[in-house]
Amino acid sequence: MMASATPLISVLLPVYNAEPYVGAAIQSILRQDYSRLEIIAIDDGSTDRSLEILDRCRKADSRVSIVSRENRGLVASLNEGVAIAQGELVARMDADDFAYPWRLSHQAALFATRPELGFCGSVVDMLVRGRIAPGRLDPVFRLDLAALAKFFTIFMHPTVVYNRRVIGEVDLHYDAAYRHAEDFDLFRRLADRYPAALMEESLLVYRVHSGSVTSRHVKEMRRTHLRIVGENLEREGLTDDTKDLRAIGDQVSVATVAGAAAFIRALEERIAALPAAVRPSFEAGALNLFYFLYQLVNDEEQPALTHELLTLSAKWNAIRRREQYALLPGAWAPWLSQASMWAGKQADRLAYRFKSTPAASVLAPYRMEAA
Repeated sequence: MMASATPLISVLLPVYNAEPYVGAAIQSILRQDYSRLEIIAIDDGSTDRSLEILDRCRKADSRVSIVSRENRGLVASLNEGVAIAQGELVARMDADDFAYPWRLSHQAALFATRPELGFCGSVVDMLVRGRIAPGRLDPVFRLDLAALAKFFTIFMHPTVVYNRRVIGEVDLHYDAAYRHAEDFDLFRRLADRYPAALMEESLLVYRVHSGSVTSRHVKEMRRTHLRIVGENLEREGLTDDTKDLRAIGDQVSVATVAGAAAFIRALEERIAALPAAVRPSFEAGALNLFYFLYQLVNDEEQPALTHELLTLSAKWNAIRRREQYALLPGAWAPWLSQASMWAGKQADRLAYRFKSTPAASVLAPYRMEAA
């Protein structure tokens, strides 16, 4: 593919029953300050008015093209879009998010400065219950992204841009075997072969709502996530057996919590023996894996199990002090822990309100509405 000074950016926009949001999402791309783009909207068998909205956008702007057919799922839609895309750069966009007007120009500028990059992502602002909180870069991302990509999804999927001038055609595909964690699988494969970068500025408003794919398929996502981590750790020689990691993804119980805690302890021992140059990145990855398991167990709302995980993994100091106080009585007074955790969630909601701004005031300058 011939490189140009102003590369064409293909924006992949999978759509499934996104009527309340898709119009604003696509308009946020059409109003970019980077005009050399095409939008490939894949309507995945929507049963609402999504296709009608897309068709209106297509008629108003020739940069929009639509593929509409029966429901095949997100992975099929993404691979179909990649195959159609003509751009040297291929950007992801979700149908329920907003891109700030400078998103694509800033990402194109990064690739112009660093043409060796295979892909990049960015920080996001979060939209929750009608309010937007500014994103910030987690210091962990200053470590080795290739190592971190073995433990978690390093980029928010709708912020990603792929560089087809660098990435081999065969490598840029999503694997249906990792449904609902297809981005995690792709990023780990790409990070092993191509340089990646996380941009420190927020380029996108990421909407959190109960109808999102992540919210609707959280259990399957978690199982697949743990499977991917297990595969990565086996390849790195950091574990000989991942059955305990897989088991807790299937069912949270006293036995699986004990197995997961033992897995974390054994993993930390092996990481401690790694060379000093790579050890911090793997330590950060293992800590993230613990937090993933902690959230998984905590969501069961059985404080005794969370108490057991923290005790057996020796991770009490890894959680917030407020959570420590709430969970300490979990083994003998679970009702007290449940009440304390509920109060903690209300405190988090209040804190979010103080650090966030009404979405309407944030989006108004860009002629967007939260919907």
